[in-house]
Amino acid sequence: MLKVGLTGGIGAGKSEVSRLLVEHGAVLIDADRIAREVVAPGTPGLAAVVEAFGADVLAADGSLDRPRLGAIVFADPEKLAVLNSIVHPLVGLRSRELEEAAAPDAVVIHDVPLLTENGLAPLYDLVIVVDASPETQLDRLVRLRGMTEEDARARMAAQATRAQRREIADIVIDNDVPLDTLHKRVTDVWDDLVRRAREASAE
Repeated sequence: MLKVGLTGGIGAGKSEVSRLLVEHGAVLIDADRIAREVVAPGTPGLAAVVEAFGADVLAADGSLDRPRLGAIVFADPEKLAVLNSIVHPLVGLRSRELEEAAAPDAVVIHDVPLLTENGLAPLYDLVIVVDASPETQLDRLVRLRGMTEEDARARMAAQATRAQRREIADIVIDNDVPLDTLHKRVTDVWDDLVRRAREASAE
C-alpha cells in the first residue's frame, strides 16, 4: 500500500486532482467528507461542537450550520483550534478504518486540506501539493464558489502559505494550467504512484 497525502490551498483545484486520481483507480479518503460525517445530526461530534460554540451553530433542522460556524472560526485562530481539536481526532479514527479496508497494493489518497498546517506530512509515504497562484485561487473562490472577495481572502489567509505547502511536497501539481495539461500531469503522477505502490508491496 502507498499512503499519499494530497493537499493544496483553498481554490487551488485539489478536488479536481483527487477526482482524476480516483478515475485512474486510487482509493480516496476525503478528510472534508469525513469531517462532515462526524458532525452529522445525532453524532457525539456534533454534540461536542454545540457544547463548545453554542446552539446558534445549528440550522433549523438540527444539522450543523457550516457557513455560520465557518464565519466564527475563520476569523479567530483560537476558536478554529478548538474546532480542530474536536473534529480532527474523529476524522483520524475514521480515516484509519477506511485505510485498513483497502487492498495491500492500493494507492490510498488522503485528501487533507490542512495537512501542512497540522504537520501531518510524516504520516504519509509521500505528499502531493496542488499549487495555484493566489490570484487564481481568489478568482475561483469569487467566480465559481460565489464568495465575497473579503471572505475569500480571509479563508486563504487562515491557511498555510504557498511556500509552506511547497516545502513539504514530494510532488507538486501546477494547476495554473488548462484542464488538458492538468489531466496529462495527473496521469504522469498516477503512473509514478502505481510504480511506487508495486515496489512497496513487493518489499
